[in-house]
Order: sequence, then structure tokens, then C-alpha cells
Amino acid sequence: MEGSATTTRWVLGLDEAGRGSVLGPLVVGGLAVPVERIPELRPMGVRDSKALPPARREALYDSVRAIGRAQTVHIEPGRIDPRVARGGLNELEAEVFAELIRALSPDEVRVDACDPNAARFGRTVRRLSGLAVPVRSRHKADRDDPVVGAASILAKVERDRALAQLERDLACPIGSGYPSDTTTMRFLSRWLDDHPKERPPWLRQSWAPTRKLLGLKASHRLEEFGP
Repeated sequence: MEGSATTTRWVLGLDEAGRGSVLGPLVVGGLAVPVERIPELRPMGVRDSKALPPARREALYDSVRAIGRAQTVHIEPGRIDPRVARGGLNELEAEVFAELIRALSPDEVRVDACDPNAARFGRTVRRLSGLAVPVRSRHKADRDDPVVGAASILAKVERDRALAQLERDLACPIGSGYPSDTTTMRFLSRWLDDHPKERPPWLRQSWAPTRKLLGLKASHRLEEFGP
């Protein structure tokens, strides 16, 4: 109709990277995209960040940011550990998702659910946002939904950059930061041997592999004193 105005409808994708790491931040990425531009994401090469090699993720980072409104939050171990101690990691993640919803003001939200009950996680995110915005929460949304996949790329690239900076600061290989990575666990074991009384801000002390390693180190130090 002549003279009619159209209003852009924004769809926000949310995902995280680094949830299971013993080192460094958990990074949450958000990308709000005009609904009419969503079909551009797959041809650009947007996929779940785990399905893309690091160089490809880096190459897509700026292109993804340019297509919409992007924002990320780095959740450091000092914020993670107290919540894990109370069994509240999922709620912490939901709180940060809600922060980004308020910051980016979308018309619809799509999230990759970390809770086994995806619908429950979506309800929690919506409640914490304080907004009457629909939240579509699904498992494997980063794989199946290009908007969430784009958010996963933002989160993963920034998480990788944070680990690379930490490695430069420590001046030694630290691996991926995950407990399954032997380079990471060898690094952590040596670091704790060399700094027995320090608890650095980049270490997630609440993680079971960290607690086990700290316990072994403490037992070994007691044994050195003899009976």
C-alpha cells in the first residue's frame, strides 16, 4: 500500500562456548538479525562453530557481525565457581542470555538449550529477561538454526582469542582448556606444582578435574613431611 511503513523484525540467536573448560572464560554470543536477512547466513558458510575449522570461524566473524547487531559476554571463573558450587551453572547461563536479550531488544529469541529440558530452559531465560518476547529453546539449535549458529561463531572465536591471549601471558602451551586435552592437564599439573599457594583468576576451581588435581597435590605435599 502506498505510503505504508514496514517495521524490521529482529531475531536474536544465543549460544555459548567454553562451558566445559577448566581454564578461561565461558563466552556467550548474541546476534540479532533482521528476519529477511536470515537466508543469507547459510550461503555465507554459517554453521555450528564446532563444525568449522578455526581459520574459517575467524574469517566469518566480521561478516556475521556486519549482518546484524552483535554482543558478547565473557563469564570469568570468579563468577562461574560460586554458581557451580550451588549447582547453578544453567541458571547463570540463562541470566547472561537474559542480559543479552535486554541489551539487543529482539522480537524473537532462539537459544541453544544447556538444560536437558529445553522448554524449561527457554521459560527460565524469558522470565529472567523480564520481557514479553517469545523464546524458542532447542537442543542442537547451533547446528539446526543459522541464527544460533552465527551466535556460536561469535562466542567460539572470542573464547579462542581469550585462550590464545592467556597462552601468550603464561608463555607456554596450555592446549584447548578442556579436561580431555592432555596438553591442558599437563600444563595445569605443572603450574600447580610451581605455584602451590596460588589460585589464578583463569582457573575454574569448582571443576571436578581441578578439585581432583588440587587434592592430589595437597596429599603429595603432606606426604613429603612424613608421618
